[in-house]
Amino acid sequence: MKHPERSLSEVHGTVETNVKGGFWRRLFAFLGPAYLVSVGYMDPGNWATDLAGGSRFGYALLWVLLMSNLIALLLQSLSARLGVVARRDLAQASRELYHPAANIFNYILAEIAIAATDLAEVLGMAIGLQLLFDIPLVWGVAISVLDAFLLLFLMHLGIRKLEAFILGLILIIGGAFLVQMFLAKPDVVEMAGGFIPSIPNDEALFIAIGIIGATVMPHNLYLHSALVQTRKIDPSKQGLKRAIRFNIIDSAVALNLALFVNGAILILAAAVFHKHGYSGVSEIQDAHQLLEPLLGKSYAPTLFAIALIAAGQSSTVTGTLAGQIVMEGYLHLRIAPWLRRLITRLLAVIPAILAISYFGERSTGDMLVLSQVILSMQLGFAIIPLLHYVSDKQRMGDFAIGFWAKLGGWASAAVIVVLNVQLVIQEVTVWTQQAGSQRWVVQFLVLPLLFFAGGMLAYITLKPLLRRSPKHKTKLPHGAFAGLEELPPPEYRRIGVALDFSDSDTAALNHALQLGGKNAEYVLLHAVESAGAWVMGADISDLETTEDHENLEHYAGRLRELGYTCEAHIGYGPAKQAIPKLVEAHDIKLLVMGAHGHRTLKDLIFGQTIDAVRHAVDVPVLIVQ
Repeated sequence: MKHPERSLSEVHGTVETNVKGGFWRRLFAFLGPAYLVSVGYMDPGNWATDLAGGSRFGYALLWVLLMSNLIALLLQSLSARLGVVARRDLAQASRELYHPAANIFNYILAEIAIAATDLAEVLGMAIGLQLLFDIPLVWGVAISVLDAFLLLFLMHLGIRKLEAFILGLILIIGGAFLVQMFLAKPDVVEMAGGFIPSIPNDEALFIAIGIIGATVMPHNLYLHSALVQTRKIDPSKQGLKRAIRFNIIDSAVALNLALFVNGAILILAAAVFHKHGYSGVSEIQDAHQLLEPLLGKSYAPTLFAIALIAAGQSSTVTGTLAGQIVMEGYLHLRIAPWLRRLITRLLAVIPAILAISYFGERSTGDMLVLSQVILSMQLGFAIIPLLHYVSDKQRMGDFAIGFWAKLGGWASAAVIVVLNVQLVIQEVTVWTQQAGSQRWVVQFLVLPLLFFAGGMLAYITLKPLLRRSPKHKTKLPHGAFAGLEELPPPEYRRIGVALDFSDSDTAALNHALQLGGKNAEYVLLHAVESAGAWVMGADISDLETTEDHENLEHYAGRLRELGYTCEAHIGYGPAKQAIPKLVEAHDIKLLVMGAHGHRTLKDLIFGQTIDAVRHAVDVPVLIVQ
């Protein structure tokens, strides 16, 4: 496997941050990762918990949203620090801290959290399509399988274009709720009272924990620690400080946008539904139907449905990327992105279709709230390893967090774990009372699983304190110039030249021959990128493949006539994937490529092969203009 230690290796270090200009220009280079993370804080699961909280308890749970956002800001900034300084994602860090058996358990929990997230996205997308086009909910769930491949297309365009797309969807969501907030005219005094902490009853506790789970999402901690590594960061002490500062700003802006959206949904539910006595609105469909008669505007429900679809589409990105990160980080296993996406989506689609078919379409609200409670239950298993790692001076050096950050982090973890324990006791008591003669199921199946999970949480908490893992301190430069010694020029005995039969081939070959002379061996490489080659690989035998073979052999034959040692090899499929495979297969020590000179629009059409290849190979790459 290539680059097993690189998070999201296809986009790792692809965004340049060492840009000239003032503060705003440098900040812009870092902005982006937190926006991808923030969409998980405003997905359809949040809508269900916010609607339930606002319609049943008015503004009383606004303080939970604010507390959750502050906790999220702290934890996401710590996650970004881990990625910037240690160049590890949270899955890799956990793998370093714990026994393999514990890591398998953590991996399973992380996958459950991702499946719960995707369930919320599937239901939100299906409900939005039903509200706009009157499509049956089961059909909408089935259609949502198709958007599983949206991420693959966006990733192909590059991480910056993906970030721009997500930001556009966030603006659509925010704009839709801004209009609806203006129409709802909430009571400002009552809103202010909602920031005074209170839990009216046990049902409010269930909703509050759902809000926390929907806001502080465990998979976002894995995601953020990997996304910040898409930036090419100056590894000096000053450069790392700057990167941490800019990432904190990025997180603060993005998460406050998410707070506005979540707050707007809860306030809308309180001002429109709770105020008029509709205290049981947890179904998104009910909220949509009641908006027009209560607000008196026909376009309010349409804005609501459009924002819902935008939320589902934007948050579909997070589950796939997080799934890739946890699988590679915990298991060192990488599968094709389309297969990873399809597995993640099917794990959500199949339970959704079964539940809707058995319980009916009115069950979606409870499913959404339950998915968020499941997320909250996973939080301790993600937060505690993060806190252990970023607190460790042996691993983080001068960038280990200080006393106040530790206090805030552990206090947040304690609040979440205590609330979850209280919720588990409450729910198990209810299940036991309702089970009757089937009480043994709870006693002999549910309770042992819960005790095992509690024991694993205790192990994850205590193990780094009682027995330290081998230390892998993050290497930082000393910051002082150590001088240079005269070094012999490198000799490359096996030089690869990537050819695309364009004007740049001559320049690439000339540079390669100047570097290696007649002592080196030359390997000419070309990728056949026809549709047939993508599907059939080496089994393809069409006109384009035949002509490419002949052209490559013409180059190789001419070099042999000039006295050079030369061989030629063809790859199949996208050049950015085929060329690295050829480099590895033929033991190439230096790769020479000709630049195509594309910019912006042409990059969208023809792709960005050079950057993708450069980050996928372990040998020096010479790019010839």
